[in-house]
Amino acid sequence: MSTTGQHRRRVGAVRPSHLMFTSGVGALVDLPNFSVLVRGIDDWSHENAEVTTIAEPRLLAGIRRLRDMRSVEELRPAPWADGLDSDPRGPAARVGVPVVPFPGWLRCTVCDELAPAGGTVFGFENDVPSRPHDARFFHAECPRKKGGRRPLAVAARFVLACGDGHLDDFPYRHFVHHGAQCEKTRHPRLRMQDRGGNLGANVAIACLHCDVKPRNIREAMGPRGKQNLPRCRGRHPHLSTYDAGCDRETQILVVGASNQWFARTLSALAVPRTGASELAAKVEKNWTSLEGLPQAMLPYARANVPALAEFQAFDDDELWAAIEAQRAIEAAEVDEEQEEGYPDLHTAEWEIFSAEQAPPPSTDFTLHRPGVPEVLGPILDDVVQAERLREVRALVGFTRLDAPDPDDPNLVTPVRLSRDELPSWVPASEVRGEGLFLRLPEERLRAWEAEVAESEALKAHERAYGLFREKRRSSRLSGPFDPMAFWPGARYLAMHTFAHLMVRAISIECGYSSASLSERIYASSEPDDPRSGILIYTAVPDAEGTLGGLVSLGEERDLTRLVRRALRDALRCSSDPLCAERLPAHTADFLHGAACHVCLFVSETTCERGNRFLDRRFVVPIDPATPALFPDLP
Repeated sequence: MSTTGQHRRRVGAVRPSHLMFTSGVGALVDLPNFSVLVRGIDDWSHENAEVTTIAEPRLLAGIRRLRDMRSVEELRPAPWADGLDSDPRGPAARVGVPVVPFPGWLRCTVCDELAPAGGTVFGFENDVPSRPHDARFFHAECPRKKGGRRPLAVAARFVLACGDGHLDDFPYRHFVHHGAQCEKTRHPRLRMQDRGGNLGANVAIACLHCDVKPRNIREAMGPRGKQNLPRCRGRHPHLSTYDAGCDRETQILVVGASNQWFARTLSALAVPRTGASELAAKVEKNWTSLEGLPQAMLPYARANVPALAEFQAFDDDELWAAIEAQRAIEAAEVDEEQEEGYPDLHTAEWEIFSAEQAPPPSTDFTLHRPGVPEVLGPILDDVVQAERLREVRALVGFTRLDAPDPDDPNLVTPVRLSRDELPSWVPASEVRGEGLFLRLPEERLRAWEAEVAESEALKAHERAYGLFREKRRSSRLSGPFDPMAFWPGARYLAMHTFAHLMVRAISIECGYSSASLSERIYASSEPDDPRSGILIYTAVPDAEGTLGGLVSLGEERDLTRLVRRALRDALRCSSDPLCAERLPAHTADFLHGAACHVCLFVSETTCERGNRFLDRRFVVPIDPATPALFPDLP
């Protein structure tokens, strides 16, 4: 990670997966001595980088169906070059993700002076290229310095944000002078005094030039504090731009607050098309390399391009016919109009996992069916061991203050990744791992759905969902609004709860922490396309995800023990009876029932719905008034 302008040296590092979920474009990254903001992709340079693109045609086609994303042509990883450890000052040191120091105000840790980072008060040093964590701002002329190293200056930890995703520095001068100018000077010196306490922030801002009374930052917090804050200026510091016309109320945030940045991502498993031949699957996998090749170049490309060496077993006519067939598929997908919601990336995965015959094994996707243990016949219809998986994740935007809805892309206003309204690429990363696919009996699910349809518990979840969407609806949206749109239904609640029970049981047995696992729920009650599958897979960006510990649990003895343990653990929680009796109710802003951190919640990276839509009463008999999917445990 590098900075721009006068700060060009490396100041830190993050994993590629962090750029998708925690430290992506527009996010604040808290470094040891100061914080930085990741700049937009216009400023990313892939020159001299080791890898330039990530191939996943199905994900790329889905991204192109999003609004303002039709121009995307590539999925690119974070720029990186080898040789940094051996030559910290060499060409590799100039390759990385650009960042800018933010917030733009710093505080001296000795004298508490508060001033902009780009002024003359504070300096910057990063003298040892191999120790980027030592990068620091310092107060050169600190009046309280008593020899030794110059005092450290840290980020003044307050910023402003609005619901449209704008982010700005806290207006300290404006705030302490109650919206007026200092009577003595245009650029007054300020002091930030942290007085401590246990009632939230207790920070006083004082002007060192005039006689204005110091003002506590508490006066800017809460509903009453909004009247003491300026309206939004429409600033996007990651793009160095301002949006004209934004005059919304601003909200004060502390650097490091969990709601300052939420990733808007899409992900897809690299699965072959159902029924596709071995050649068709290879063409789809290498489509980025084959798409622009003329037929006359095929012999040369196969002989000289390492990525195309796997086509040596096929003649030119066969390969060209497969390329033309793939080109027709791509053209049809681009012409399709996107319906409401995000593009459908789950159908192809469900079809390949539920197909009677597994596709030919490959380095990206290999399946094996061990069979369903006899004792689990009433619980499971199918078990599939995914010995090899590859998942590609792409960052397509982000939001502030409120997380994007996983089904409705229009519920919360997203922020662009670039100044260019028609970007040609988006950041992406890929992980390899293994997984376990479980399919529940369709007949049992349909019978249970009919039983639970009129239950008070399900109605409580429906009411809470409508209220939840009403509260989160962006004020910029106009036109008709259906609060029950994208309601997942009772089947999803039961399957999602069962998936969490299995994740918690598996994490104890397989050697992976629950944070290293992810879930994908394939649930649909449509008569012509019923779905009832759960995929639990590893999602870590290193070799740990392919050690086989998860796949081995699909064998008869281990799987029987796991399912029994998961369902029996669901019968009780150490927070009962409070947990068992909980239902979402009016004024509450959550979408779970009998679920909590003790019994069902998992890490945010594991759950595809942020620990929402969970309720043990729908799976096991803990509530006599609500039918359970599995009333009789195996």
